[in-house]
Amino acid sequence: MPKGHFLFTSESVTSGHPDKLCDYISDSVLDACLAVDPDSKVACETSVKNTLCMVFGEISTKANLSYELIARQAIKEIGYDDMRKGFDFKSAVVLVALDVQSSEIAQSVHVDKKDEDIGAGDQGLMIGYASN
Repeated sequence: MPKGHFLFTSESVTSGHPDKLCDYISDSVLDACLAVDPDSKVACETSVKNTLCMVFGEISTKANLSYELIARQAIKEIGYDDMRKGFDFKSAVVLVALDVQSSEIAQSVHVDKKDEDIGAGDQGLMIGYASN
């Protein structure tokens, strides 16, 4: 490869792929939290396999939400409404394992930070390097 050039790759999957479904469920949880509490701190992951959907992570919010219902609605919106399609929002087993954001993460990401010093946790996608 010529000097000064680099190769950049990333994963890309099509509509209906489990990764897209998982991202949509996690995004739906984030959107629901922010709609009620714009100061929500959300680190939500989702995993699906067969008839199982797991929503897990850490969330600090003033919102009082049913994460199971949010996941089911997202699954429905994607179009999984019959087991003949491989997944069904009505019969899926939805496990929710969400805790409050840990104090260690809060301290390193946003607590007592100036706006320009707030971090992205471990889910930020960065290209390049920090500089002044």
